[in-house]
Formats: sequence, structure tokens, C-alpha cells
Amino acid sequence: MRYLGRTLLRAILLLAGVSILCFLFTEMAPGKFFDELRLNPQVSPETIANLRSRYGLDQPLAVRYGRWVRSAAHADFGYSLAYNAPVAPLLWGRARNTLLLTTTAMLLTWLISLPLGVWLAARRGRMLDQAFSIASSFLVSIPEVVIAVALLAIVVRWRLLPLSAGPLNTEGVSPWTHVQDLATRMVLPVTILVFVESAIIVRHVRASVLEVLETPFVQAARSFGIGQARVLFRHVLPAAASPAISLFGFSLAGLVSGSLLTEVVCGWPGLGPLILEATLSRDFYLVIGGIMLSALFMVGGNLIADVMLLAADPRIRTGALDAH
Repeated sequence: MRYLGRTLLRAILLLAGVSILCFLFTEMAPGKFFDELRLNPQVSPETIANLRSRYGLDQPLAVRYGRWVRSAAHADFGYSLAYNAPVAPLLWGRARNTLLLTTTAMLLTWLISLPLGVWLAARRGRMLDQAFSIASSFLVSIPEVVIAVALLAIVVRWRLLPLSAGPLNTEGVSPWTHVQDLATRMVLPVTILVFVESAIIVRHVRASVLEVLETPFVQAARSFGIGQARVLFRHVLPAAASPAISLFGFSLAGLVSGSLLTEVVCGWPGLGPLILEATLSRDFYLVIGGIMLSALFMVGGNLIADVMLLAADPRIRTGALDAH
């Protein structure tokens, strides 16, 4: 419990730090939401001053931050000036789409990367292992936006998938049609995320398995005539689980951050396009709410990884007990 308590405390401090930086950076950014109104001769300075006072933008930054923290504690992230609506309902609908995309990509990434990393480690130095090392190095070295644009261009050029942007339409369509449309629109962004993350995860899983393969207990298991598949998945993989579980939290953070960019490129109606639109329109509280929700997803993934690591690694539990 002490280990989990420290982990939770770090997560809370991290979210607090992210929120403070968000307020500071949005305050330092050039341009404000009402700047365009000042260029309109029909809008008087008194009207702009009244609007700023109405939304609390005339108060000091520390006062606005304190009010926002109290509201955020009740799941209220402020008021969107561009949409003229509360921020929270705008975020929840987009957050569901981002979470669906990220979860799907995460499951596929690990379902592919884990057995592939083990398989490549067992065939170290062979042609396929060397080919994957070259391909993964190539994918890791290329920025994600380049991969996203390249795959999008291929899909558009050869019309491999019907592309569409905008909100997901559920009105007047059958559930099966909605599922088909959803799956079709998810193929490209999920493929981009899986491509990028799998190249990293397979390399780490392969390195962890190779390290375990050189230990004496694996050599002893082989000397008893245990089959290769059973040695790998029954003995080697559990011993190499701790680094993989630690990587899980980082991979989720990478998928969340990468999904925001991929959503913009592919037109997926998630948090990415919403944060971009809010940034361009200088919608202060909507930008902060979107960033904080993305940070919450990342912190939640790391918390899940810490709990899994605590359950899988008895050395951590022993350390936590010794701390008492």
C-alpha cells in the first residue's frame, strides 16, 4: 500500500505540474481570444472589458488558476468561449473516441509485438531477425507525422479505404452499419499507431528475452529436453515480464500523444483536432481541459503499469514491505 501510495502521490503531483505549466504557457502565448474583436470598430472597448470580466479573464493568473482547480475537482473544466458551452461535455465525447482509438491500437500493438519479439529473440542473427532490425530502425528514425502522411497518401492514391472526416454519425443508421463505418475509419489511424509503437516495443521485448536466454536456468531447462516453445513462453517470458510491463506505461503514453497527431492527419474526431482548433482560436480553458485529459490518460496508463509490475515482480513487494 505504501508503494501504491507513493505512486499515486507522484501522479497527482505530475498532474498538478502539468496544469500549472498549461496556465503559464497559455498566458505567455501571443494573442488572446478577444483580440479580433478589438479590430472591429463596431465593438467598443467597454464591451470587450465587460466580456473579459464576465468570463473572469480580467483577474490575476493565480486567482484564475485557483478557481479552475476548485472547478476541476468537480469535473468542471471551465467555459469554452469559442463554443459558448461548458468545456467538460465537449471533452467527454471526443475523449471517448480517443480512448477507443488508443485502446484498440494498444491491444493490437502488444498482441503483435510480444510474440514477435520472443520469436525474433529465439532466432537471433538469422535473416528475418536482421531484416526486422533494419526495418524497425528505419521506422523509429522517421517522425510519426511522416509515416502518417505517407500512409494517408497511399490510401488516397489507390483508394484502399473510404476516408471521411467529421463526427461519427449514429442517427438513422443500424448498429451494424455504425460498427462497419467505425471500423473502416479506424483502420488507417490504428495502422499508423501500431506501425510506430510496434517497432519500439518489439526491440525492447527482444532485448529482454535475449538477456533471459543467457541465464543458467534456461540452459538447465533445455538440458532436461524441454521444447523450445515451452521454454520461451513458460519460463523465459515470465522472467522477462518486468521490463515489458514497465514499457507498457511508456507505450501507452506514446500512443496517447501520438494519437493526437494521428487524429489530426486522419480526420478522426478525437481530442487532437479539438485541441488544435481550440489553440488556433485561443480558447483558453478548452486547450487546458484537452491537455489535462490527455495527461490523465497517460498517468492512468502508468498507474496501471505500476500495479501490474507490483503484482508480477515479488522484489517490488519485498521492497515495499521492507519500507515498513
